[in-house]
Amino acid sequence: MAGTAARAAVVAGVDESEAALAAVRWAAEEATNRGRRLLLCHAGMFDTADLGRHERTKDAPLLLENAHHWLKRAARVAEATAPGVPIEYLVRLGIAGELLVELSGEAELLVLGSHGIGGLRGAAIGSVALRVAASAHCPVVVVRGAVKRDGPVVAGVDGDDRVLEFAFEAAQSRRVPVVAVHAWHEGLMDEPEVVEAAEQTERQALRRRVEGLCGKYPDVIARGRAVRDRSAARALMNFDDAQLVVIGTRGRGPVAGGLFGSTGNRLLAQSGCPVGVVH
Repeated sequence: MAGTAARAAVVAGVDESEAALAAVRWAAEEATNRGRRLLLCHAGMFDTADLGRHERTKDAPLLLENAHHWLKRAARVAEATAPGVPIEYLVRLGIAGELLVELSGEAELLVLGSHGIGGLRGAAIGSVALRVAASAHCPVVVVRGAVKRDGPVVAGVDGDDRVLEFAFEAAQSRRVPVVAVHAWHEGLMDEPEVVEAAEQTERQALRRRVEGLCGKYPDVIARGRAVRDRSAARALMNFDDAQLVVIGTRGRGPVAGGLFGSTGNRLLAQSGCPVGVVH
């Protein structure tokens, strides 16, 4: 099965696009941080072929010439970014989104570019990235915007602690702070006393959640920010120096574009840095 090849790997989707190469760079660094191998994956409409480690790809049949070229280029980019990272190839017959969702059943992390071949020209985000980010069984990072090195990891805090824990793990490996952001609103109320009491309640609840993980990740500097804002996406995109924004997803069905709330859709389309989606 394709999933077996991805077991505990960081998987990067590869095609001929520059966005895919940006994803490979990010994935190579992440595989090194996690001590995992990097699996470069390409799906194509040709006979099924499963290639082994990248040193052996010179024996690939001519039928795979294009895929072989893109994967070798991606491997060179990965090796230049993270020398010594273990690299493997996977080529499969089929549709990229479906293959990547299948692989996500055993992968540790999927990394994709925001656009790829077959995407709609001018679209804010490619259909493959949107579908996989919403449907995958493991965390997904969609690489877009500027890749920064020193900025914080920003987490959108909702009801799922897995989002916050993923952010702490990412921050620990990068030796950067975490900013936990919770956007809240209380309808249309504007009475100062009521607003102040609600703000205090939200700040205290957020502080407890952040402190609960600080004990597990003592080397991570973390701060919480409870923001009265109807738009969580707007609150999360206020951090111009963020190197990664992490959110959750409701994942309600198979139709691309209908799987996220407005926060996920807006961040995946407009964020100025990579976006991590935790299921």
